[in-house]
Amino acid sequence: MKPFPRLCALLPLLLITSAHAAKPPNILFILADDLGYTDVNAFAEKATGEGKDRMFYETPNLDRLAASGLAFSQAYAYQLCSPTRASLLTGKNAPSLGVTTATPHTALSFYALNQQAPPSYLPLDARYWGDPIKTPQALLNGSTLLALPAGRQTDQGRDELTFAEALTSHRSAFIGKWHVGGHGAEGYQPRDQGFEEIAYFDAGGSPFFKWQPLWDRKTKNDPTMPQKELLWGKSGEATAEDYLTDHLTTQADRFIRSHHKTRPDQPFLLYFCQLAVHSPFQAKQQDIDHFKNKPTKGWNGHTDATYAGMVRSLDQSVGRLMATLDELNLTENTLVIFMSDNGGVSYLTQKGDTPTTSNAPFKGGKAMMFEGGIRVPLILRWPAAIPAGNWSDVPVAASDLFPTLVQAGGIDPETLRAKHKIDGHSLVSLFKDPSNKTKAYVRDTFIWHYPFNVAPLHPDDGFPLTPHSAIRKGDFKLIFDWNGRLWLHDLKNDPYEKQNLAESMPEKTRQLFKELNDWLDANVATKYMPALNPNYDHLTEQRARPFIDLRRQFLGPARAIRPAAGDLRLKQLLEN
Repeated sequence: MKPFPRLCALLPLLLITSAHAAKPPNILFILADDLGYTDVNAFAEKATGEGKDRMFYETPNLDRLAASGLAFSQAYAYQLCSPTRASLLTGKNAPSLGVTTATPHTALSFYALNQQAPPSYLPLDARYWGDPIKTPQALLNGSTLLALPAGRQTDQGRDELTFAEALTSHRSAFIGKWHVGGHGAEGYQPRDQGFEEIAYFDAGGSPFFKWQPLWDRKTKNDPTMPQKELLWGKSGEATAEDYLTDHLTTQADRFIRSHHKTRPDQPFLLYFCQLAVHSPFQAKQQDIDHFKNKPTKGWNGHTDATYAGMVRSLDQSVGRLMATLDELNLTENTLVIFMSDNGGVSYLTQKGDTPTTSNAPFKGGKAMMFEGGIRVPLILRWPAAIPAGNWSDVPVAASDLFPTLVQAGGIDPETLRAKHKIDGHSLVSLFKDPSNKTKAYVRDTFIWHYPFNVAPLHPDDGFPLTPHSAIRKGDFKLIFDWNGRLWLHDLKNDPYEKQNLAESMPEKTRQLFKELNDWLDANVATKYMPALNPNYDHLTEQRARPFIDLRRQFLGPARAIRPAAGDLRLKQLLEN
């Protein structure tokens, strides 16, 4: 007689809570920035089958972490950092939150400009913005929400539950890159989402030398912003470190040591978001010198000594914190998570930007929905609960980390699912069943949505990217270019997306296209969708294939791509 499904779902929770009822695990969640899949040698070896001794980058500490825990070969983030961060924090699919892209601090919200938000917009929604692109655009960009709703009046009734707020048993702290706070908006910083602020920066990138004045700056990006001062960061306590990655690591090390000394009976949760290896590309000179003439330079397209130095510093940061856990005898009951927020920067642009790394053999990179842009390294280590040395080839996603963390902390995530509309599913059942033989991990569908024309050039035609959405269901992934193209890939047999099956498998293509757009229409507000550009002249089209409204073609006139709402987008585009 088979156990009831509900009991099966609870078994991993019962096993964990019975073993650790007296004290849930400490949690150290390390999130890297723009680190590509094959930037980590253990993952490069998994993808290519080649030995680490042939590789250019050096990641011995991350490799040891993978060997001592559970590594995921098909872990998904979003195409850019802010959507991934919003999803990790809440367990929700980022497009349903309205967080559709990452923005520079020059992309201001209605709130930042002290303007009345138009009907259906939130004050923390971004005004119209976009990359300067000379290629004619058939579509106007959608919008994005710049701050994770925190129950403020400006959120119009929305208040997202973060894993820090859910895990009331833990002392939660934040260090590093935030970038979901509206670029310094009052009420949307780590302290407002359940974290102690140790040192943080609410922006996309930071200098790695002499960063302190920028992080501590209080002058508002726009003087009309309706708050006393800018709240986009603080550099934290002084350290002897000149390099940002090392400074933040020292802050993390201090937090762990201080907490262990002063609150040994309370578990900690440290969410540590390194700025590495995001631009600007700056490394310590000794690391640049180490890689400058390394004989393996060029392996897999990895040639940049500065970038290699940044990867090395990030790896050493992980090693230092693992040594601290060992020294304090905290390793056995500490859940360590390491992940990247999106794929590596491997694209060209019309203005001359060149690739910094290569995600080969995977196609594409950051800002793209090919595997190189969204498949990322993910490692979980918890010696008390996770057997060492396993790989899981089960597809999982960023939104799964929220329910995983709360379940590890002794909370049944199913009690939060309906109330907080959580999309992710806990990975706890995979700890001892990495191949998912029991089918306890039930998720098989993943969604991405990016409603923007952006500067990176598409790897197939060399033109700037147009709005894209994607769905993976089982082994098949469909990418929908709103400009009128489809890619269907069988990832089990073609993980490097070399063969487009869209025309040879029309029924599967149509099925996934409908499912993707049904989900988008049901879960994503119109303002976060691309819209028809009334000023577009098809006679000026430079791409080989003309714009085609595939929604109209496959779903009918009632679901065609909408025209720009009134003149709002056009008016703001002209103003920008």
